[in-house]
Amino acid sequence: MKQLINIAITIAISFAVIAGLIWLSRTAPPKKSSATSRGLLEASETFFNFGEISMAQGKVSRNFPIKNSGSESIELNTLYTSCMCTTASFIKAGSRFGPFGMPGHGFVPPLNQSLTPGEEAGVEVVFDPAAHGPAGVGPIERVVYLENNAGRPLELKFRAVVTP
Repeated sequence: MKQLINIAITIAISFAVIAGLIWLSRTAPPKKSSATSRGLLEASETFFNFGEISMAQGKVSRNFPIKNSGSESIELNTLYTSCMCTTASFIKAGSRFGPFGMPGHGFVPPLNQSLTPGEEAGVEVVFDPAAHGPAGVGPIERVVYLENNAGRPLELKFRAVVTP
């Protein structure tokens, strides 16, 4: 009986630790924009299809141009990806910030950049088709999120079919 109680306590403690780790690694909810915000974050392209890509040929990348089309500055808070196989870097005026990855797979620092009205920048997305090993063959879809104070996060998506 005492052994069963010890096992139950061990399982409960393990569950609490795992739940705590999951809670700590979650991403903060996007900040809501104020009603007076006139910043407008736009991307000239929000989706790209890489088509067939080979694990053997290595990483592929795509730059997504973005722009503040509004009349006020936009604060860019966080840049993160939907999967560990993908990283994203923010590029503005020749400076590169990142790479940023997936929350829960290491610390994702805040971006803390801004775009003034009319200012342009880019988000370079890098996908590693070999990151998931042989099980990663087939169609994939991934998303990169750029959280900002102008509204909901800007989502940049891509698709590919991974071959060996």
